Amino acid sequence: MFTRKVFPLVTAICLSVLISNGLSGCQSKSAASTESEKSTASADADGKPTSSKTDASAATSAPDPSSIPASKIANAATILARPQVPILCYHQIRDWRSSDSQSSKDYIIPTGAFREQMQMLADSGYHTVLPDQLYAYLTTGAKLPSKPIMLTFDDGDLDQYENALPVLDKHGFKGAFFIMTVAIGRRGKQPYMDKTQIKDLYDRGHAIGAHTWDHHNVKKYQGDDWKIQVEEPKAKLESIIGKPIKYFAYPFGLWNKQALPEIQKRGYVAAFTLADKRDDTMPLYTIRRIIAGGQWKAKTMYRNMIESFD
Repeated sequence: MFTRKVFPLVTAICLSVLISNGLSGCQSKSAASTESEKSTASADADGKPTSSKTDASAATSAPDPSSIPASKIANAATILARPQVPILCYHQIRDWRSSDSQSSKDYIIPTGAFREQMQMLADSGYHTVLPDQLYAYLTTGAKLPSKPIMLTFDDGDLDQYENALPVLDKHGFKGAFFIMTVAIGRRGKQPYMDKTQIKDLYDRGHAIGAHTWDHHNVKKYQGDDWKIQVEEPKAKLESIIGKPIKYFAYPFGLWNKQALPEIQKRGYVAAFTLADKRDDTMPLYTIRRIIAGGQWKAKTMYRNMIESFD
């Protein structure tokens, strides 16, 4: 009989891999685990597991969060009781370079490895969901496709657009891209997506979220930081896609209780961490993700994903 183990993620840190523009991505790492064939189920309004025959073509259908009446939104205890949806976090999707350190390879997914991971998910019957679907599920118990999973991409690296997007397209997968706005359009050793590419992602049915201006640790905000790092990036991205930005991903996955109401009052309906716990009063602002390790085989990634979100 499968026995659950808790895999606390190492507190998210920033790798000491410098890139030409002085920016680096957010990282966190999960330990390896024993294999399990369990999958995450959706649940009804009472938190009871349900199944859905929804196919991939309907996998991105969900109401806008603003259309859900406050009276219909579940309390924190109900949200926490619902089975978690596996959420993977990616950064650079590119082949390793000779200059990449051994530790940095944990967070750089070679294109071939990413292709294998996505093929494994497709072969295993997973359907990607987007933040609006997850929000509706958590707050109202709305049904999800069978074997739901969320794929998230942080920082806005150009290789996500050039290397990951064609693989997602092959399988009909959709992802959520959290953009660090200071880097939009930057080129150099680590290039980033420009406005046209970000808009194209949105137009293709992917989600766009905010990841601060320059990756400053939310736990250290003071003074104008909330405006610079949270409000202005939201407005910037809204000007690019022409729609409200509703979701936020914490740099390094780091948060504290003081930050949660600050994120909420600035117009975000949910936020994503890299952690092994959720806040017991504002769980929508501490939705868990795990890093898909760059040196993991697809089978290892699957084991760790199942174990972490069981």
